[in-house]
Amino acid sequence: MKFGGPLLAVKDIEASKKFYIEVLKQKIVFDIGPHVGFEGMFSLQEGYAELVGFDKNEMLQCPKNFQLYFEEEDLDSFIEHLGKYADIKYLHHVKEYSWGQRVVRFFDPDMHIIEVAESMEIVVKRFLKQGLSVEETAERTMFPIDFVKSCI
Repeated sequence: MKFGGPLLAVKDIEASKKFYIEVLKQKIVFDIGPHVGFEGMFSLQEGYAELVGFDKNEMLQCPKNFQLYFEEEDLDSFIEHLGKYADIKYLHHVKEYSWGQRVVRFFDPDMHIIEVAESMEIVVKRFLKQGLSVEETAERTMFPIDFVKSCI
C-alpha cells in the first residue's frame, strides 16, 4: 500500500489554489476542477462533504489537531514575503523553540493550520557558525552527532 498524502476539504477551490500557489509557492501537479493536487503530495477538495456523504454543516472549522508542515531554507525572506498578505491570520508569529528551530504558524483560507519552519540543517549550521561544537549542537538540537556532522 502506498500513502497518497493528506487531502484538505475547502470551501472555495479557487481561493485555496491562489493561497497555496502565491503564499506558499506550491506547484500544482493536477487540477480537475474541484480536486487539485500539489507537488508536496497534498490535495485540496471542494465539495468534500457532499462527496463522502456528510452534512456540510457538520464539517469542522479550524480543527486544531492537524497542520501542514513546510520547511523554508530562508525563513526571514519568507516572513517578509508573508508580510505582503494583509489578510493572513496568524496562530503565532515567528518563535524559536528550545532546540533552536524558528517557526511561524498561520491559517489557510479554510482555517487549516500551516507551519513554516527552518530546516534542522539550517538550525545546525547556525549553531556551528555561532561557535557551538558538534557535541554542543547535537545536545541543543536533540539530533544525533552523525546528523550534525553531515551538515558541516
